[in-house]
Amino acid sequence: MISLGEPAFFTRLREARRVLIAGAGGGFDVYAGLPLAFALRAAGKEVHLANLSFADLYGLGPDVWVGEDVAAVGPETPQRGDYFPERTLAQWLVTQNLPPTVYAFPSIGVGPLRAAYRTLIAHLGGVDAVVLVDGGTDILMRGDEHGLGTPEEDMASLAAVSGLDEVPHRLVACLGFGVDAYHGVNHSLVLENLAALDRDGSYLGAFSLLGAGREGALYLDAVAHAERHTVSRPSIVNGSVAAAVRGDFGDVRFTDRTKESQLFVNPLMAMYFCVDLPGLARRNLYLGLLERTTLMRQVSSVIEEFRTTLPRQRPPRTFPH
Repeated sequence: MISLGEPAFFTRLREARRVLIAGAGGGFDVYAGLPLAFALRAAGKEVHLANLSFADLYGLGPDVWVGEDVAAVGPETPQRGDYFPERTLAQWLVTQNLPPTVYAFPSIGVGPLRAAYRTLIAHLGGVDAVVLVDGGTDILMRGDEHGLGTPEEDMASLAAVSGLDEVPHRLVACLGFGVDAYHGVNHSLVLENLAALDRDGSYLGAFSLLGAGREGALYLDAVAHAERHTVSRPSIVNGSVAAAVRGDFGDVRFTDRTKESQLFVNPLMAMYFCVDLPGLARRNLYLGLLERTTLMRQVSSVIEEFRTTLPRQRPPRTFPH
């Protein structure tokens, strides 16, 4: 039963004992799931972390792989260069005496990615819930908006997990409202999509990540650690969210990567927006077209081709306040 006294996201997971939290869009997306993992572990649940990876996983040795397209990345896993978010996270987890394994999927199409999820779930002995986390909100785009952000990885993950009917609970949590504006997402349309999901009963509400709380403090420490160890490509999304969690506002500078942009860091960036994953998948206009993809470039091509068939796109709307 839904109550104002508990976010609906956590109500849905109340009976779950083993939860897989996975970054949907690659890169540092898994970091956006860390506060949820801390809260769920504090509630007595077994939590595992995974991420769609942009690292060169196929260059790793055979001992890293737990099955086809599933790598178990630890703090000592070899890497090339300083960009390996999964290894960086594993190294931070060790400092907190937390389980240090972060599972990583290659950037692949829907068919093999779904199979990889099933391989990982079997390796874990089954899970009661999969939570896809998105740094940003472009996973909420249904396909007919003027701008979709960077949808390929998010949509591959959404389509892959939407087919895992054997998992009782499948949810999506987005952290970083507003950051996708720099990739063409109009956030009035994001709110319109959330309203439509609410009408369907698929919207699970929103709640804030507070820097004064344990989860917020640990998240800030993890992001700061990642910035120190990934000097070449620190996460703009998590850097923006961390600034919002600290209470910063406006055009905040935390990396040279944003020197050509004007940021608008604000408290909305520190809010989780949560939805039911099957409900979100049903509202997507092209997700079924991705079923036969095996490569990420095929996902990109299918989305581009679908966009050419639209009679019209939903135009950007100005936020009126």
